[in-house]
Amino acid sequence: MSSMDFRGRDLLGIAELSAEDIQYILDAVPPFKEVSEREIKKVPTLRGKTVINLFFEPSTRTRTSFEIAGKRLSADVINISVATSSVSKGETLRDTAENLQAMQADALVVRHSAAGVPHLLARYLPCPVINAGDGAHEHPTQALLDLYTLQERLGPLRGHTALIVGDIAASRVARSNVLAMRKVGMHVCVCGPPTMLPLGIDEMGVEWTTDFDTAIQGADAVMMLRIQRERHGEVLFPSLPEYAERYCLTSERLQRAKSGVLVMHPGPMNRGVEIAPEVADGLASVILTQVTNGVAVRMALLYLLLGGN
Repeated sequence: MSSMDFRGRDLLGIAELSAEDIQYILDAVPPFKEVSEREIKKVPTLRGKTVINLFFEPSTRTRTSFEIAGKRLSADVINISVATSSVSKGETLRDTAENLQAMQADALVVRHSAAGVPHLLARYLPCPVINAGDGAHEHPTQALLDLYTLQERLGPLRGHTALIVGDIAASRVARSNVLAMRKVGMHVCVCGPPTMLPLGIDEMGVEWTTDFDTAIQGADAVMMLRIQRERHGEVLFPSLPEYAERYCLTSERLQRAKSGVLVMHPGPMNRGVEIAPEVADGLASVILTQVTNGVAVRMALLYLLLGGN
C-alpha cells in the first residue's frame, strides 16, 4: 500500500502497512481531532456515504468510536449486532457480505471472534473492509490510535521503548502493536507469565521476560492487557491474586519506571487484576486519551479509505 492511494483499499492488518503508510495515517489525524474539539462536532466530508458496523463480538469502545467517527464525518452509519441479525439463524458469511453489498454500503467495519473473517469478506466485497478485531489475530485501528497517542506525548517514536504486559499470546492488540511499533523503529519488550507468551516469540523481534519489576525500569510507555478469559480453554495461572501479585501495575511498581512514563490500556480494564485503580486514574495514565484519539484516528481512516473531499 503506497502512502498516497488509500482510497478504496481495505485495512485488514498492520502487517500489510509500511512504516511510511503508518506515518501518513498518523499525520492525517490532527485536523480530525480538531473537529471533535469544536462546539459543533460535524463536517460534511462523507455526506452521502454509508458505513456499516458489523460486530460478531461484543464491543463498547471500538463500535461506538467507529459510529461517532462516521457520524462526525456526516456518513450514514448502520450498526448490525449479530445477535439480532440473520447470522444467528445460520446465514453464511458470504451471504451476509453479498446482502450488505446489495444495499450498496460504502465501507464495512467488521469484528469477529475468528481470525481471517475480515480478509474473507474483503474477497467478496468491492467496498473497503476495515478490521475492527479478528480473534487473537489483529486489531489494526487500536495499534494506530496507540501510536498516535504515543507520538503526541513523546514526539518521533524511533528509539523509544514500549513494554506490553499480560496475556500476550491471546491479544490481538499486542500483535498489532508489536508489528506497528517495530515498523516505526520502537524497541518492544513483552512481559507475562510463561503460559501467556506466544509460541515462536523469538521470531517476533521483541525482547521478552517474565520479570515485570526489572522490565519496567527501561520503558517510556507501559501497556497493560487484560486476561482474555474468553479465548482460553484452560487455566493459565494459579489464581487472580497470584497473577496480580506479579503482573498488576501498582503505584509501587510504577515508581521503578522512568519519570514521564506513560501508562496505557486498550480496555476493558479489570481494575485490581492487571492495573491498580490509582494508576489507571493517575497522572501517568493516557488511557482516556487513547479513547479520545480513537475517534480521530478512525475518522482519518474513513476519510482516507472513502476518498473524502
